[in-house]
Amino acid sequence: MQNFDVVIVGAGAAGLFCAGVAAQRGLQVLVLDHSDKVAEKIRISGGGRANFTNRDLDVRAPQRHFIGDNPHFCRSALSRYTPQDFVALVQRHGIAFHEKHKGQLFCDRSAQDLIDMLLRECEAGAAGGRVTRWQPCSVRSIAFSASDAEESGAGSYQIATSNGMVSAPSLVVATGGLSIPAIGATDFGHRIARQFGLNLIATRPALVPLTFDQAQWQPLVDLAGLSLPVTLSVGEKKQRTEFAEDLLFTHKGLSGPGVLQISSYWQPSQPVTIDLAPGVPLLDELLKAKRHSRKRLANELAQWLPTRLADVWCSGALAQAVGADATVLARPMTDVPDKALQQLATSLHQWAVVPNGTEGYRKAEVTAGGVDTRELSQQTMEARKQPGLYFIGEVMDVTGWLGGYNFQWAWASAHACAQALRPAQTA
Repeated sequence: MQNFDVVIVGAGAAGLFCAGVAAQRGLQVLVLDHSDKVAEKIRISGGGRANFTNRDLDVRAPQRHFIGDNPHFCRSALSRYTPQDFVALVQRHGIAFHEKHKGQLFCDRSAQDLIDMLLRECEAGAAGGRVTRWQPCSVRSIAFSASDAEESGAGSYQIATSNGMVSAPSLVVATGGLSIPAIGATDFGHRIARQFGLNLIATRPALVPLTFDQAQWQPLVDLAGLSLPVTLSVGEKKQRTEFAEDLLFTHKGLSGPGVLQISSYWQPSQPVTIDLAPGVPLLDELLKAKRHSRKRLANELAQWLPTRLADVWCSGALAQAVGADATVLARPMTDVPDKALQQLATSLHQWAVVPNGTEGYRKAEVTAGGVDTRELSQQTMEARKQPGLYFIGEVMDVTGWLGGYNFQWAWASAHACAQALRPAQTA
């Protein structure tokens, strides 16, 4: 049996970063992953350039950008390891990056630069620290030896792997969530939590496209590929959540940054309200145009909306679906009643649609839910009732907004955990 100070299950963003920080503190670290590819989710993120953090994260109230049943849990780790801290690391490694939109930071060249940086950090162990990485290597069983646990709170984990038995006083679960099974996502981390009696919050796809009943969506299928800036909201009063981002029509429903954002807050059977012309007083503009224009309403509407959308919105099937009369909307502007213009403007500013679901984990960028954070220390990520067992990154019930927030949670939770890990001889 080989002995280590810590075994980390998962060679993704959180697992690799935790390994590097722990090794630089002098610990002997083993990283295990069932995939032969390292940090595959980093590689495919951000269009291949990895949106690795967000400058706009407010460290005074970071939970504003995250959801979960225990939303304040993330505050401690995120305030102790900030986006500025990670940016400083990226700069030390000479990786060029840029801000694309709303504080989102991307590598200039490739996400591979970020992966290479994490691997170099793993190689930079100090005071005898070292990272050993076994890939591909499956975990067959995990057992905890509690021979001294009742007296000292210490113990050790015996892990049977496809490469043999290993032992360590600390086990870090960095397995991620269920999103994108094509790159190896599984529920293994959740199964470890259950094995040791930890509660789980029900999981669901998040940051995911929304889908609609095929018959309901048929009038809009021709809009597939069309993108435009909108405002989306769900909920009412204090429960209302709103995002101003781009929307993308697809053959199955809606996608784009705005839809991905709102999907994390959407509940089944709940309507999503969309303003397709935010900031434009459509009724006023249409009434003004009516005084002098002989154009068709759709042609006039195309001043403020994409032409394809204006045409479809005034067409037969869709006009009926939004409570308008297509024959009236086909008239020249001067012949369209004011009431019809008011109905049309309202339907565009307050388009309420009820998705029938999402595209699921196959297309979800992250997984909402997971290990209940009330079971963990917010300072160290250690399970309160299971000594030496830690959870970091997406495997727990902390889900960030689109735009680099989930990677920042990976870095911050991994850093908090790595700082708390102790060598075997003092564990």
